[in-house]
Amino acid sequence: MTTVSLYLDVDGVVNPFGPMGFTDWGTEWKIADAGILDVIYAPELVEGLNELAAHPRARFVWLTTWQHLAPELLCPAIGLHGEDWPVLTSEGWDLSPEWWKLDAVQRDVEVSGAERIVWMDDQLNFEAAARSWAEFLGNRVLWISPDPRRGLSRGDIAAIRRFLD
Repeated sequence: MTTVSLYLDVDGVVNPFGPMGFTDWGTEWKIADAGILDVIYAPELVEGLNELAAHPRARFVWLTTWQHLAPELLCPAIGLHGEDWPVLTSEGWDLSPEWWKLDAVQRDVEVSGAERIVWMDDQLNFEAAARSWAEFLGNRVLWISPDPRRGLSRGDIAAIRRFLD
């Protein structure tokens, strides 16, 4: 069975920037104290991510500026079961001209042997080198760059589910 590595950012993906109105699920946004700041999130998104993480092919990986604070502070605050997911860090970011997240994903794919990946980050559409690499990988990558004011949507979760199956 092929493992799919799912790289998850936090801000703009799980925690939208200044969301207004209702979530994509039609409910009100929730606010949680994550210790260092308040997090705004959709409980249905967290539920969807928890369900995806339970998929036998899924290997979730943190890829966020929160780094180790994501499993330590964010997870308990919003009920996301990501406390044991690996965390990719920006260590060595100054050794390459590329975006640190691209370098981190490429290293992790090489080490983990992941044949397919899902990359969820609101910055993806603005990173030319990352786009080029994703195009090279073709159908081995599912690229999700949500509107940072909305975060991941029901459609994004459904697309990830299809990619895993």
